[in-house]
Amino acid sequence: MNLTELLPASQNLAAVRRADPETADILAAESARQQSTICLIPSENYASTAVSAALSSTLTNKYAEGYPHLWTNGDRVERNGRYYQGQANTNAVERLAIRRALALFTPDPENYHANVQPLSGAPANLAVLHAILQPGDVFMGLKLAHGGHLTHGHHVTVTGEYYNAVQYGLDETGAIDYDELERVALSSQPKLIFCGATAYPLQIDFARIGSIARRVGAVLVADVAHIAGLCVTGLHPHPFPHADIVTTTTHKILRGPRGGLIVSKKQFGPAIDRSVFPGLQGGPHMNAIAAIAVALKEAASDAYRAYAAQVVANARELAEGLLHEGFRLVGGRTENHLLLLDVVNGTNGCRAKNGSYLAAQWEKAGLVANKNPIPGDAKAWLPSGIRVGTPAVTTLGMKESEMRQIARWMADATRHADDDGHLEVIARQVAQLMAAFVPPTAV
Repeated sequence: MNLTELLPASQNLAAVRRADPETADILAAESARQQSTICLIPSENYASTAVSAALSSTLTNKYAEGYPHLWTNGDRVERNGRYYQGQANTNAVERLAIRRALALFTPDPENYHANVQPLSGAPANLAVLHAILQPGDVFMGLKLAHGGHLTHGHHVTVTGEYYNAVQYGLDETGAIDYDELERVALSSQPKLIFCGATAYPLQIDFARIGSIARRVGAVLVADVAHIAGLCVTGLHPHPFPHADIVTTTTHKILRGPRGGLIVSKKQFGPAIDRSVFPGLQGGPHMNAIAAIAVALKEAASDAYRAYAAQVVANARELAEGLLHEGFRLVGGRTENHLLLLDVVNGTNGCRAKNGSYLAAQWEKAGLVANKNPIPGDAKAWLPSGIRVGTPAVTTLGMKESEMRQIARWMADATRHADDDGHLEVIARQVAQLMAAFVPPTAV
């Protein structure tokens, strides 16, 4: 990588150090950690230097409650709808982000609407529920232990407390049980169905779920936070036109800042806008919206399409390597960017007492993943699984040969999980590999 790409971040750290050495030390330590370890968490990635620069821009200073448009009789009118003055540039950058979101995600931008203000994926999902449902209404989502998200109706969240959430799950093969989904929908008559997942390694049949939603008169919401980059590049079936609303984060496979995005058929636009502001949020983070605009432009490029294809190729290579070593994969394979490992029932020494312990021991070896429940787990804190993915390592430029080496390290660290000395040896090897792959935002 050209060292000049690291200059903006280096200047930023120098400015922090002059003002606050203690915080600067922490930031430098985090940069060193990212540089010396392999990030296998599928929901993490490295933002480009351009995205990071936009995130630290002077738009950080500006309040911009409201929108750069107004709604009149169901039509979006491009007229200033802010509550503060000085909005020429905030309006311009938000409109730019909206146009790019529509161009990237929709087959017909004129008949869709985008809201780029949600602070992350969970607020985006909550905003959609708030826009469509009344407290106590029935909606459906995938079970957390089967790969769903907390905001798809888990009882520990407001989505499970304020609404009547019913859940569907996976079949014995590890695939979404579409027959069960249909039975549950017919019996519960939900007003809204969430599809999408955070720990599901197979492709999602949006067309079939859309047919079920139409049969029961439910609004279909596709949460594609993990697979958005694959959907927009044709590497995974697209949720539109089967879904009515799509939600996503912008910081996972899209490689943007931490933020959220809602794209919907136009008739849902007014309700969603009202739900985000003033329903749930105040002033949007305009610096993040500027960075989202940059990330969406990057995601529309040929280079990004090549990146997404390599993400999938790397995931498949990693899966083959792990299966060869003796790991058990939920679903038996991957069809996207992530793998879900059952680390309790592996063979050839590739097993552990639980995913929490193994993830902590892997970190000592420089392999950073996350514990994750799998079907049958009762407790998310002590699950039987570990979730791994390839978006971050692919951003660094790693390819199939590195995936084979990572699979060997993961197996070695599992077989010697109780030997901290052995894990330290692996960590040094990992750091040597990472010296050739510099994160774009390293300081």
